[in-house]
Amino acid sequence: MGSRTTLFNPVNGFSTVLPLYHHAVAANPLPMAAKQAFSSLLLLKSPFSSSISRPAKSHYHRHRCYSNTVNVCVDDKELRSPDLVALEYAELNLTDKISGELGHVRSRQHVNPLSSSFSVPARVPDWREVFRDPTLPLMVDIGSGSGRFLIWLAKRSPDSANYLGLEIRQKLVKRAQLWVEELALGNIHFMFANATVSFRQLVLEYPGPLMFVSILCPDPHFKRRHHKRRVVQKQLVDCIINNLLPGGKQVFVQSDVLEVALDMRNQFDAESEMLKHIDETDPSMLCDNDGWLLKNPMGIRTEREIHAEFEGAKIYKRLYQKRT
Repeated sequence: MGSRTTLFNPVNGFSTVLPLYHHAVAANPLPMAAKQAFSSLLLLKSPFSSSISRPAKSHYHRHRCYSNTVNVCVDDKELRSPDLVALEYAELNLTDKISGELGHVRSRQHVNPLSSSFSVPARVPDWREVFRDPTLPLMVDIGSGSGRFLIWLAKRSPDSANYLGLEIRQKLVKRAQLWVEELALGNIHFMFANATVSFRQLVLEYPGPLMFVSILCPDPHFKRRHHKRRVVQKQLVDCIINNLLPGGKQVFVQSDVLEVALDMRNQFDAESEMLKHIDETDPSMLCDNDGWLLKNPMGIRTEREIHAEFEGAKIYKRLYQKRT
């Protein structure tokens, strides 16, 4: 298994062995096996189907696929990419009916975080009201999207860690909080917040330690004049590093857009005095020749990751650890 390092595991709190992915498999072998079997089916390796089709043409723009729905036929049943997300997160058993209370919810709606409406920092909540135990180690997911990814993690470690999702699209936050209430989880909270202006104060006033930060498939803002809108900027990078506890505390970034992934990587790589990539301390965390992690270390994929991988895109991943 390679070297053993005491690290914070966002899947189940504290752990002494990486990769995190293996803990999730061991904790939940049947759903993972089902997902792998279904993935094999989609990759034309299954003897049970003779009719599987993908779109003849996907719409790619600078390494990013923007087709909203991917169709697959399995035994004459057409599956769409949202069906693949539902399969991945089936164990959460989240209801769709609450979407009606919010109207149409768009996960990929791009907003301008520099607009005046997002310039006011979010109010720091009373952490005692937000979390059952506000002293537990905290994971922050910047740009939490629909929230399914973070809810899945929180449900697996109800007593060992807290999870905070920061999202700039208010409807997604409201729906995610409804799901949290529906599942009666006391270790997760979603906030309508612009991380660029809110992250620092939120983590400074949190009573427990900041142990893990994730930034997964953030809005790409392709146009050069819009690069300043990207969430990973020098100010946020410094704030993350300064507030992470040293020794094993981690930052995980990924994107299906190479340009965006390189931008994030360059900024975190530049902090080599404070951060090191995980493969420096754990040889079991394998990377490709370009230094990108080969496996997802979180135990489950985000929705964007599911869509992108099915459409043939690569996910570029880096996992950093704060030096002691």
